[in-house]
Amino acid sequence: MSEERSGYIDQRLNELGIQLPTASKPAAKYANAVIVNGIMYVSGKGPAGNPRGKLGSTYNTDEGYKYARQTGIEILAVVKEALGELDRVKRVVKIQGFVNAEPDFDEHHKVLNGCSDLMLDVFGEKGVHARSVFGAASVRDNLPIIVDSIFEVEE
Repeated sequence: MSEERSGYIDQRLNELGIQLPTASKPAAKYANAVIVNGIMYVSGKGPAGNPRGKLGSTYNTDEGYKYARQTGIEILAVVKEALGELDRVKRVVKIQGFVNAEPDFDEHHKVLNGCSDLMLDVFGEKGVHARSVFGAASVRDNLPIIVDSIFEVEE
């Protein structure tokens, strides 16, 4: 990474009005993130504040979008803690969402856009990623969404 690029993502976050929280700790015996051959795998994260409930009953699509964006911020906090600086992210590779939803809820993709849009806002073209989203009958702690992610990083 060149010296002139150091701190660029922190500057971008500041422009977006985003302050990263302290990275949340794993809830059990696993790592927040693992790096193998320049690929960082980030364990599933949920939104800040531990909201509880399902999309389609407790929350609507717009609220789910906001929770997915919050979850993206939680993910970035983990990545920054693991790497020291977000400028070491070469690319967002994949985002995978598990939306805690009622059986008739069908806007999972619109909910996960909250996380995807955040990655594009923060990383620009490096934020374009593959993704998948699933409706879940239940998720841990009855969170509205859980997202796991994969990044290419400078080692």
